[in-house]
Amino acid sequence: MVFQYFADTDMLYIQLASGISTDAQEVAPGVVVDFDAHTHIVGIEIEDASKIVDLSRLELSAIPLVNLILNKEAPMPA
Repeated sequence: MVFQYFADTDMLYIQLASGISTDAQEVAPGVVVDFDAHTHIVGIEIEDASKIVDLSRLELSAIPLVNLILNKEAPMPA
């Protein structure tokens, strides 16, 4: 997952998967979801992002790899 902020347009793009967007749908005012050719979500675009989200912080929660690194937990056996 990649977060990209474009200050010149005040747009936040959250890339959820690699792939090319072939379709998009505005799901709320200023929030556009991008889809690939198989209708999988590849990204979310948030226009006027600084007015909608707090761009000064990013918090991760319940992300397996982050928990492993931060807590130095041993991986669970398969």
